[in-house]
Amino acid sequence: MKLSENWLREWVNPPATATELAHKLNMAGLEAEAEPMLTVLPQGIVVGKIVSATPHPQADRLRVCEVDAGTGEILQIVCGAANARPGILIPAALPGAVLPNGTQIGKAALRGVESSGMLCSASELGLAEKSEGLLELDPGAKPGTPIEKHLGLVDNSIVLELTPNRGDALSILGLARETAALYGIQMTAPRVKPAVVEPETRISVVVEDMAGCPHYVGRVVQGLDAAARTPDWMSERLRRSGIRTIHPVVDITNYVLLELGQPMHGFDAAQLKGAIRVRRAKAGEQLKLLNEQTISLDPRDLLITDDSGPLVLAGVMGGEASGCSTTTTSIFLEAACFEPVSIATSGRRHKLLSDSRYRFERGVDPALQRQALERATALVQEICGGKAGPIVEVGTAPAHVAEIGLRHSQVNRLLGCEIPAARIAPLLQSLGMSVNPTGASSWQIKVPPHRYDLRIEADLVEEIGRLHGYDNIAPRAYAAELAPFSPKETTRALDRVKDALVARGYQEVVTYSFVDPKIQAQLDPETPGVALDNPIAETMSVMRTTIWSGLIPTWQYNRQRQQKRARLFEAGAVYALEGEANREQAKLAGLIAGPALPEQWGAAARPVDFFDAKADLEALFGTSLRYEAGQHPALHPGRTARIVRDGVAVGWLGALHPKLADMLDVPDALYLFELDWAAVRDIALPVPGGVSEFPSSRRDLAFVVDEAVAAGAIAEVIRDAAGPLLKSLQTFDVYRGTGLPPGRKSIAFGLIFQDYSRTLNVEEVDAAAQSVAASVHARLGGLVRD
Repeated sequence: MKLSENWLREWVNPPATATELAHKLNMAGLEAEAEPMLTVLPQGIVVGKIVSATPHPQADRLRVCEVDAGTGEILQIVCGAANARPGILIPAALPGAVLPNGTQIGKAALRGVESSGMLCSASELGLAEKSEGLLELDPGAKPGTPIEKHLGLVDNSIVLELTPNRGDALSILGLARETAALYGIQMTAPRVKPAVVEPETRISVVVEDMAGCPHYVGRVVQGLDAAARTPDWMSERLRRSGIRTIHPVVDITNYVLLELGQPMHGFDAAQLKGAIRVRRAKAGEQLKLLNEQTISLDPRDLLITDDSGPLVLAGVMGGEASGCSTTTTSIFLEAACFEPVSIATSGRRHKLLSDSRYRFERGVDPALQRQALERATALVQEICGGKAGPIVEVGTAPAHVAEIGLRHSQVNRLLGCEIPAARIAPLLQSLGMSVNPTGASSWQIKVPPHRYDLRIEADLVEEIGRLHGYDNIAPRAYAAELAPFSPKETTRALDRVKDALVARGYQEVVTYSFVDPKIQAQLDPETPGVALDNPIAETMSVMRTTIWSGLIPTWQYNRQRQQKRARLFEAGAVYALEGEANREQAKLAGLIAGPALPEQWGAAARPVDFFDAKADLEALFGTSLRYEAGQHPALHPGRTARIVRDGVAVGWLGALHPKLADMLDVPDALYLFELDWAAVRDIALPVPGGVSEFPSSRRDLAFVVDEAVAAGAIAEVIRDAAGPLLKSLQTFDVYRGTGLPPGRKSIAFGLIFQDYSRTLNVEEVDAAAQSVAASVHARLGGLVRD
């Protein structure tokens, strides 16, 4: 938001330059910057009046104008603007003038006609990027007045970037209030007398939802001059805040918005049907807005309506039929306070941004409406004339919004410095608070209604610190009581897992949680995603339901830059819809692609396969995970495993589905894994044990089983049948081919037996091996291969 420094100084004039003022505001928590309104001022340009304008004898589009520029003589200036006509006042660049862009103006002959200067548009003065026609000035402007004086161009813009809790400072009133408090000086607001009520014309107002609209005021103003124009001083102030002039009534409501922080609306009273109602929308209602967009209303939307239907999406944007036009002579001015959350949700729901919504969703002073209505009425009568009707008011304006107890000891403790008790009341009173002592060093504070952000004692301490000056609080050493973090032995540290992956050649990546909905729909079609109301881009419009949505594009990006080998992983959150609620879940995911080993002479090159990815997971989690054949829409039907722990599915491992590989243009083998971190982070409590002094015995058993039987299933049976003497088990061979029936395979295991108290005899080891063979045959149909 931008506000004019000159305008601010009419309210409060601190002994500081614009730069010093901006610094002071910054130090008080209001991010501000001062910048010149114009970096280069025009020179030699004055107010001029066109006395006559006749067609150029040699050019149809040119006019030969006689101009009174206050020099004592009438100047002849050739102009090509379509609006050049007798009687209007415009900026006239006299010979020797210099425009802000550096152009020097002199006498010239245009198509054989002498021209002593140039008539200027707003863009030629540096006041607009582009403009059509001459800049028309107020009829009362005096010819010969320097244009920088008439328009007040010697000015600075105070550029504010306020945090959402400081909606009270989004106006000249709010900024002046802060400035006066920071410098300890008085603020002088324009005096506005209540309008004299002449006709008793009024429009009834009914507020059906007092929670959504606790305060509403309005009045009729009749007999307006439809030909009135917005004066230059108001147009300039609006322009310097980034608001273009539209219509005098609209400009006045925008002016009051900037001056007081109260959004307003002016209805064409002749177009209203019956009473004004503030209510929630009905099912099926629609509203065509001022931006020509038609929206379907939600029953949660707050509306301003008349008997004909919706007129305004309350607090957000007016309807097309609710505004004023060039024929408007009677208006209904309204000012209201709306509940912030309701306005914010309606704005987000319909993706509408406006100055009104920006303020209402941050909180507008619920006691400001009557003051704003009187100010707007006075401006309307000053610019457009007219007679004001009585004010119609629904609801009451609160005197304060909170009462908070404050203790001197807490002020000093939280700020870390000594603030004299005698200073506290004046500091808070300078912000409009009511301070009542409740003891020798305690107070009861009544918070004014414009400060929505002050609710607890610490908020008041912060205000005292701001006004005292953070730079006046001396640094000092503090004794911190910090309890060292002690992770549980039964919890696997994520950092250690990351270190292990890095040690195995992986690189950690951090991708956006916002992903391309098209890619995500292919990778995880069964999980409903969370759509963003205001996405950065169309390709980042949903929250990810799987980390693969970011890993695969990352690999594509790197592969396009000649990176042939990839080992990527990411630990982060994924999001999904569960009914109307959002669910957040921590995941650990990885991707491998390209050659299995870096290019070298010691091993033959080969692409990565399923078992490379599985080996990485086993290096992280050991034998606590089992891998079962499964089906996943994003993974290859024959190279996919569901990862299971203690009978519960915790993730997936597999190759990217061939159709997806073609769609994403990924020709290389690509393997992915993803785990639910909460399901795999717990580990068994380590149990110490001694090292056996006695020799071990090994038996190798090869089992012929069906192709569908997994090695993991055989290993599980072996461990159950071998008993406590089995200390180690490993798979060392898989064979298919000659000597085996079709559909069968041979898997060989090495079993190592050992006891801590004695040397095992052959009979014990053979008995355990026979028990294993019998169990594998009984449970899996496996036969020991000779």
